[in-house]
Amino acid sequence: MKLTAISALFVVAVVGSPTPPPNVHSNMGRTQRILLNSRSNPANSSKVFDPKTVWDQLDSVYHKYSATMRAYQRNTGSPHPLNSRFDVRSGAKRNGNVPLVNYNADLWYGEIDVGTPPKTFTVVFDTGSSDLFLPSTECSVSCAGHTQYDPAASSSAKDSGQPFVLMYGAGETAGKEYVDDVFVGGYEAKNQTVGAAWVYSPEFSKDGSFPPDGLSGLAFREISQFEGSPLFQTLDESGKLPQSVFGFKLSTTPGDSEMVIGGTNTNLYRSDTLTYVPVTDKGYWQVEMDSISTLGQEVIESQAAPAIVDTGTTFVITSYSIAQSYYANISGATAHTEGADTYWTIPCDIINSTVPTFTFGGRAFKVSAQTYNFGPDDLSSDCLAGIAASSEMDFTIVGDVFLQNVYSVFDYANTRVGFAELA
Repeated sequence: MKLTAISALFVVAVVGSPTPPPNVHSNMGRTQRILLNSRSNPANSSKVFDPKTVWDQLDSVYHKYSATMRAYQRNTGSPHPLNSRFDVRSGAKRNGNVPLVNYNADLWYGEIDVGTPPKTFTVVFDTGSSDLFLPSTECSVSCAGHTQYDPAASSSAKDSGQPFVLMYGAGETAGKEYVDDVFVGGYEAKNQTVGAAWVYSPEFSKDGSFPPDGLSGLAFREISQFEGSPLFQTLDESGKLPQSVFGFKLSTTPGDSEMVIGGTNTNLYRSDTLTYVPVTDKGYWQVEMDSISTLGQEVIESQAAPAIVDTGTTFVITSYSIAQSYYANISGATAHTEGADTYWTIPCDIINSTVPTFTFGGRAFKVSAQTYNFGPDDLSSDCLAGIAASSEMDFTIVGDVFLQNVYSVFDYANTRVGFAELA
């Protein structure tokens, strides 16, 4: 895979508390603001995309949703309503496929503390999954360079006796589930389920430029592949959060991003534009999208379409019928297909004028050229557009191409998602 001249897919954001509380164990009744600082790899700063990276990302997203849809069926006893055409590939294992973001995507990651005494780890924050896992001290070469979790060194850790095998891309991530105390933003998630990995898939090696130690999903228990509650559910059940809400502002601009636990940062968005849409099926943060439009024309196939709001996915990925109709309005748009997946390129001299508008709850939100245009590849004057497709999907994954243009609010208590224009 090319690692020298690549697009914004490789931008990484690092989370850290700007003013850490003096005692990580006690931070009652206060909204916690966690600053996300963008860190770009200077070697990867040119606006050029690598087609192989695109295919790898689209494939990893498919594995992610294969796993979580299987988990939904196991946890609820019924197939997920969006699973009608979503064929779970044979390579996925029953207990597996932890939904992870490919390291070549935008990674929004930050610090959590685990155990007694607490030890600090970095994890990706992903609203498209529900589980928390870390590399354990029993993991050797594949976890080299990462901070490793040692349950034996934590007096609050308990062995749940549940093994896990998680399929991702080129290999497996496997280990055992524990419960331990986890601290994030100063709040405590007591007896939180943590996956301690004995082996990491190659995609998560430090040498492979995957900086965070692990992943923390922020979706609902219905898609959890572990036995316990997801992290935010545990935080909510503690009764310590001022509100059962968390909010995101995502940006590749250094110092311009943050996650808020227990509320929102009203300084970052226009409150009069905050528009909520209800979660239609609890599991994912799944809502109904009114429509997608471009060049003033609404894509008819996108009207009242199901959409999953996913901070762990770079692109907007939709059904082939929606994407095909969307790009039919754009002169020179070219489809590139591999298996079930398709991405489109558009002549670079016009792509910035073709940005999409997404409508939720009756309010339109326009995507910027900066987040939509991923630049040309080495051999073309066409640029990669931020909406891709799968012929095996009847829904839309609303990823960071859109989410970097809004302030997003995840209201756990009222099972709804809000979007607002940035201030």
